Amino acid sequence: MTNTSADVHVVILAAGQGTRMKSAQPKVLHEILGQPLIEHVLRTSDSLSPTSVTVVVGHRADVVRERLAGRPGLQFAVQEPQRGTAHALQQAEQVLAGRSGTVVLLSGDAPRLSPQTLRRLIDVHCGANAAATVVTATTERPHGYGRIVRDEGRIARIVEERDASPTERQIQEINSGIYAFDLAPLFEALRSIASQNAQGEYYLTDLVGIYRRRKLPVETVHVENAQEILGINSRTELAEMSSLFRQTKNDEVMAAGVTLIDPATTYIDADVVIGPDTVIHPGVVLQGRTRVGSACEIQANVRISDSTLGDRVTVNNFCLISGARVADGASVGPFAHLRLDAVVGEKAKIGNFVELKNTTMGPGSKANHLAYLGDATIGANVNIGAGTITCNYDGVRKQQTVIEEGAFIGSDSQLIAPVTIGRGAYVGSGTTVRQDVPAGALAVSAGKQRNIEGWVERKKGSPAEP
Repeated sequence: MTNTSADVHVVILAAGQGTRMKSAQPKVLHEILGQPLIEHVLRTSDSLSPTSVTVVVGHRADVVRERLAGRPGLQFAVQEPQRGTAHALQQAEQVLAGRSGTVVLLSGDAPRLSPQTLRRLIDVHCGANAAATVVTATTERPHGYGRIVRDEGRIARIVEERDASPTERQIQEINSGIYAFDLAPLFEALRSIASQNAQGEYYLTDLVGIYRRRKLPVETVHVENAQEILGINSRTELAEMSSLFRQTKNDEVMAAGVTLIDPATTYIDADVVIGPDTVIHPGVVLQGRTRVGSACEIQANVRISDSTLGDRVTVNNFCLISGARVADGASVGPFAHLRLDAVVGEKAKIGNFVELKNTTMGPGSKANHLAYLGDATIGANVNIGAGTITCNYDGVRKQQTVIEEGAFIGSDSQLIAPVTIGRGAYVGSGTTVRQDVPAGALAVSAGKQRNIEGWVERKKGSPAEP
């Protein structure tokens, strides 16, 4: 029997429904730090540079396939019905037939396994020329896990919780469900597994006993931190695991020079990148592929997703930024909303209760209060007065507004798209703009003000109050 680390084939079990999650969504697609559980497992397996990666799907297989569609080279095997872990691994035979090397079997619901442990698994397995190698851990709370039964120090068998005797249930060394197998004897041995157990399923754990009886070498790799191998079977366990991941991510960004005022209330997704000397206040949520530059300040209760912030950006309290770009030195908020494809230029200012959607705000421009700017291109050094609206929807399609460099838009103006405000033009307060405004012109739509003397007294029928 020959093992080689040059050919590593990863198989990930992801067929189960996860009934304790009480969810219509497959368990492996529940998220931690913005990524599904199985994506965390896949990223760990990437560290092995495997020859092939196969995901065994079953419950809502189409949904799992769709979520993982962006991963090139991924192969799928279908387990239907789900009849246990041995039966699940058997479904990968069609993918692995004719190949040689080592199969690394992972669980799609165990996201905390480290690349270091996987590397050690391969090294021990190949170094011992083993038929199988089992990752184990010791825990004070082994309930629910298979127990490792040893004979003179060597693994003899694995007994599942429901089939264990009272004495065996006292064993604290548990099976992780993570293995390395030599491909040569694997699938023939799997076919010899029976289902005479409490679950009526085909247990992969029975393979250890089969190999021992056949005098094939079986090894173990013990991990010191049992949290590495914990699977997720309930919402409570998902929350506990999320907390561990969040703490690790927060520690990473602080080690890189970021100040988190209160890490316990800061939520940063796995793919978020933050530059040094940035300060993040309590209640901040950074999601997706957000990039935050250096020396920024993100104040309390801000949520930013899939957005890019340059250096020295200030985001004031209670802002929502999604799919936007904010250039160096700009300021946003408080209570601002930057929606998809909003671009805020260098040193521009977006103030309180201002919303941008599919709009470019030029360098040095500002909208300090109470404005909606949608489907607009705004040049440099433009002033947008309070209450300004770009009326971008004509009932059928979205239309564009262009405001050229240096223009001044007075308060409470409505710009009816499509319309262009020329370079340096002024729009008077309360104006409804329905036609283009030439460069340097003043646009007004209101008539001359009239004051009607004595109107209040006549309306009330008595002298007006002083």
